[in-house]
Amino acid sequence: MEGKRYNRKIYLEDKPREQAKNELLEAFVLPLEKELIPTIGSLGRVTAEPIFAKVSMPHYHASAMDGIAVNAEDTYEAHEQNPLRLTRGEQFVYVDTGNAIPSQFNAVIMIEYVDIIDENTIEIIEPATPWQHIRPIGEDITQEEMLFPQGHILRPADLGVLLAAKIIEVPVAKKPVVTIIPTGNELVSADDSLASGRIIEFNGTVFSSFVNEWGGEPNLHDIVRDQPEKIKDALLNAVETSDIVVINAGSSAGSKDYTVHIFEEIGTVFTHGVATRPGKPVILGKINDKVVVGVPGYPVSAYLALEWFVRPLICKYLQIPEPKRQTIQVKLGRRIVSTMGAEDFVRMNIGYVNGQFIANPLTRAAGVTMSYVRADALLIVPPDQLGYEQGEVVEVELLKPLEEIKNAIVFSGSHDLTIDLLSSNLKKQRTEMKIVSSHVGSMAGIMAIRKGEAHVAGIHLLDPETKEYNVSYVKRMLGDQEVVIYPFLKRTQGWMLPQGNPDGIASVHDIAEKNIHYVNRQKGAGTRILFDLLLNEADLSPERITGYDREMFSHLAVAAEIKGSEHSAGLGIYPAAKAMGLDFIPVGDESYDLLMTRAFFESEQGNWLISVIQSESFKAEVEQIGGYAVVDHPEPIIFP
Repeated sequence: MEGKRYNRKIYLEDKPREQAKNELLEAFVLPLEKELIPTIGSLGRVTAEPIFAKVSMPHYHASAMDGIAVNAEDTYEAHEQNPLRLTRGEQFVYVDTGNAIPSQFNAVIMIEYVDIIDENTIEIIEPATPWQHIRPIGEDITQEEMLFPQGHILRPADLGVLLAAKIIEVPVAKKPVVTIIPTGNELVSADDSLASGRIIEFNGTVFSSFVNEWGGEPNLHDIVRDQPEKIKDALLNAVETSDIVVINAGSSAGSKDYTVHIFEEIGTVFTHGVATRPGKPVILGKINDKVVVGVPGYPVSAYLALEWFVRPLICKYLQIPEPKRQTIQVKLGRRIVSTMGAEDFVRMNIGYVNGQFIANPLTRAAGVTMSYVRADALLIVPPDQLGYEQGEVVEVELLKPLEEIKNAIVFSGSHDLTIDLLSSNLKKQRTEMKIVSSHVGSMAGIMAIRKGEAHVAGIHLLDPETKEYNVSYVKRMLGDQEVVIYPFLKRTQGWMLPQGNPDGIASVHDIAEKNIHYVNRQKGAGTRILFDLLLNEADLSPERITGYDREMFSHLAVAAEIKGSEHSAGLGIYPAAKAMGLDFIPVGDESYDLLMTRAFFESEQGNWLISVIQSESFKAEVEQIGGYAVVDHPEPIIFP
């Protein structure tokens, strides 16, 4: 029994593809589910939340070379005319690459520059410099550093970073289950015998592979015959166990194209037919609150429809941006004829001839699978275009390789832990946006804005004369450039000290008088400028400070160094001290502001950035860290 009979539905819509897609995405409401999986099996998965390092790498001072560990001061008299002999155990030890450096030594001399006299004696003719050939704590990874934001697709090297940071399980987005239902009386499995009128069912495997590639969990259903009741049962069962359902074939207007009628009977139809060629006979709807996509039986039509309507659903769920293909300009080797009113997707071959890309169309038949396999690119002819003439230069999308979307806000300047939080919050609201930051110090950040190498710079530069932050430096260094200082944070700077403050440090005088190992920031960093001001006010020269010339490029790096050295100190922010379990003695509050061009400040990216900064969720996360307060709806300072 075939059951209920359906009349043929001849007329399809010509709905614009983008409109159909947006309506479908709006109807797709599926909260993200997380799962914790072993790091070693997480390749290709999408992080469900920001991932922070649990330990530093290296977590001890490590030799960067095979050689000997020495105290640099013991080697200063070494010269070609005055070879210096050192005694094993007392003045040196042998080390291999990666070995821990004993606490009494602070330099490594490569074995190639060592003359071995006997088992306990070596000779050198060149002095060592402090910390040469030593990998400091946190050189690669710093404890509590954000390794990856939410929505990051894990790559092979990323797994190494996670394990090195002692993260053996990683929170990832649960893969959305996509059930694929192939339908048709003519379909057989590849291992079945073939007869006239029989077609091997291979679309389901292709669909499953696409779903896997896009981050979903495919569930390939058995072939369903062209019987309405069987199709209906398969759909009703699938929506109970799946997040998305794809049904292949039966979406057009043939005598056995039942799918749209069944959709209407047991669910809702949003779209039946889009203004594209190929790919027109698409059905988009919902059954029992689950999105269901009906795609054509012809392979090329089906593949394109799957990309247009299923991939966006998976990306929305995983909170990752839809990938876009790389585009290039090509010269057409042949005329392309199209039809008004429909987007035309033409598969193209491309050759590089006499220094120019030349493109020619492949067969445009929707059922010719190899035309898709062999295609180098797609030429998309807009619906209001009749085609292109031979010799015309057009833009095509490369099918190989695909290029990831990079819509990053480039951040330069002074390091601050809240920039990682800002990037994470920005990504929650706009999945295609993130912050790429480099910790180069406030002065270098201003220069990056001046040279057009960054969108935003974090700065906290105290003017020793006016005791005002940032304004005088921007005026002096950027002249008449149209820039904006956006007041961002009030944060506390202070002494970061080993737990318990064993040396009783309370001031810069104590650091000098007690010969404490000071961990400094790089030249141009706001913290370095503040420390120099403290030295000046205390009438102390840099030469009085042990370790003054050894520079770190972030607060966390300074804190990690102090954590690994008992008699040490550094100037930095409270959250860095807190992250490493250090004592913290406040020195004073400072203004940490964001510098950007006026054009960026007024741009869409700039507006999104400011809106996230002023969001209650971001403010709450920042204040929870301690030692911070986000400036509430400040008045930007606009130059000139």
